[in-house]
Amino acid sequence: MSVQPIITILGKLEKMHSSLLQLANEKTELVKKGDMDGLDSIIKNEQSHVAAIEVLEKQRQQMVTDYLRAKGIALSGTPTVAQVIEAAETEEERNQLEDIRNQLSTVIDDLRKQNDLNQKLVFQSLQFVNMSLDMLRPRPEEINYSGKSTRGETAAPKKSMFDSQA
Repeated sequence: MSVQPIITILGKLEKMHSSLLQLANEKTELVKKGDMDGLDSIIKNEQSHVAAIEVLEKQRQQMVTDYLRAKGIALSGTPTVAQVIEAAETEEERNQLEDIRNQLSTVIDDLRKQNDLNQKLVFQSLQFVNMSLDMLRPRPEEINYSGKSTRGETAAPKKSMFDSQA
């Protein structure tokens, strides 16, 4: 059995994650601009990407499982590409698998960083909105006036400029 189908599916996963990274970059710009309609369409597009990635990942797991079983390797837990690299027959297959795995890992790390940035930007936007609303909303303790402040009296006693005890 060849590792070429596994390499192909890993290539598809890398392309889908790269596309998702591009959407995350676009989302950053839309968050900065405050474009809610554009953000809504990007989120819908991201959801379809995530669904496709889930399907590809299931296929990858099945292919890796089949490959390792064909090689007579006992599986413990979820089969990994590292196990396939170890079981690969030729050095060329190992190199191809390592290359595509490294590319996929890099794209996923970049995507994770971009999503963290987007999350921070959205959180800052929400903080700004809440601060703006707090400034516009009257506070209950400032609405009602109490006795002395309505009559113009203050808590500190008034001092005269003239010292009457002299």
